[in-house]
Amino acid sequence: MRIGELARRTGVSERSLRYYEQQGLLTAERTPGGHREYPERAVDRVVRIQELYAAGLRSAKIAELLPCMRDSDGGPSVVATPKLVADLTAERDRIDRMITDLVRSRDTLDEVIEAARLP
Repeated sequence: MRIGELARRTGVSERSLRYYEQQGLLTAERTPGGHREYPERAVDRVVRIQELYAAGLRSAKIAELLPCMRDSDGGPSVVATPKLVADLTAERDRIDRMITDLVRSRDTLDEVIEAARLP
């Protein structure tokens, strides 16, 4: 599929898709006319990249992580290194701290809202 179709199917801009390619997160074949052609599996790859960005990971860490994620057949990949596992554990811990902070902020807002509703 061409870049425009991949953008439509994933909701990601063409500019972002080109950036993913520059960062080594996504690959495309080139037609004789120079147009990018993506395989069907690129849709899942882009969705996964978006999920990892949303979790706060940077492109360099995503590039390390993608080859270690489940293969297309559903079987686990054996590429993960102990350093990557440690780095990802640290990322998960950071996300857990952010969640805790967000819950605390939401609870504070709930208290303010409730207090404002009192006569």
